[in-house]
Amino acid sequence: MVSSGVILSVYIITFVIGFPANLLALYAFSAKIHVKANPTDILLLNLTVSDLLFLLILPLKMNEAMSGMTWNLPRFLCSLTSFIFFSTIYTSSLLLMAVSLVRYIALAFPITYHRLHKPVYAVVMGAVIWLISLANCSITFITQYHPSLARETPDGQAHACYENFTKKQLDVVLPIRLELSIVFCLVPLVICVYCYVQCILILYSRPRISRMQKQKAIGMALGTLAVFLICVLPYNISHLVGFIEGKSPEWRYYVLLLSTFNTCIDPIIFYFSSSSFHCNSKKSIFRKRKLTVSELQKQVTGSNPG
Repeated sequence: MVSSGVILSVYIITFVIGFPANLLALYAFSAKIHVKANPTDILLLNLTVSDLLFLLILPLKMNEAMSGMTWNLPRFLCSLTSFIFFSTIYTSSLLLMAVSLVRYIALAFPITYHRLHKPVYAVVMGAVIWLISLANCSITFITQYHPSLARETPDGQAHACYENFTKKQLDVVLPIRLELSIVFCLVPLVICVYCYVQCILILYSRPRISRMQKQKAIGMALGTLAVFLICVLPYNISHLVGFIEGKSPEWRYYVLLLSTFNTCIDPIIFYFSSSSFHCNSKKSIFRKRKLTVSELQKQVTGSNPG
């Protein structure tokens, strides 16, 4: 039996920690991009927006947990909440993969990187990631409203939200979940591991790179892999198990809770990814002043790998 009290506690902790941390990240990246936009910061800004969307609908999931895992709000809010809830989880995975690719290209192929260093490419990459994620997660609407799949549940009547599927719904949902676990977890994980291992090897082969910059690269790699291994992978394993068993495993609720901690870990990754978070007495993200050319170059270098 799923404990709604545990679920509610995790949601509250995630919201209390994640919301202010991501608001700070939003401010930091907005200020940084206004001064000098680079691909990494644009992608991380997208990641921040994704986390904030997730956190904004989390109070609705809290209400669900307080109601004993039944949905007593209007039916359309169930589909909308599920759509945002799951699409932002998968969007985060793809954006973290994109950041790892950008950093690897910048280190391994600097000439190619500088040719593609235009902000528009990162904007397009972010838009494509959002479209792919939203299109795949539209299954939350299809299962609820498609004539051949929908189950009659009058508005105002308490029911489980995006759970307790019929046999017809499971025949559609389970294969799509398996596809999501491959496209949005396994593939990004493999790419991230490859890119960050290569980045670390390249950095350590260059004696002129400072020890601090090498530690920053390792921190970025470990932080990203922690998100995948702790927050993303267990939930996607439940998709594989569900596909094999032909039903949603009951422990899926608990591994899904690990995915909510994404929003708390991501700001740590932001710290290692961008100089927007590197504050000292002489330079702060909260201090508005005109930057010199040398300072701009230093910031760009800091937000790029190496």
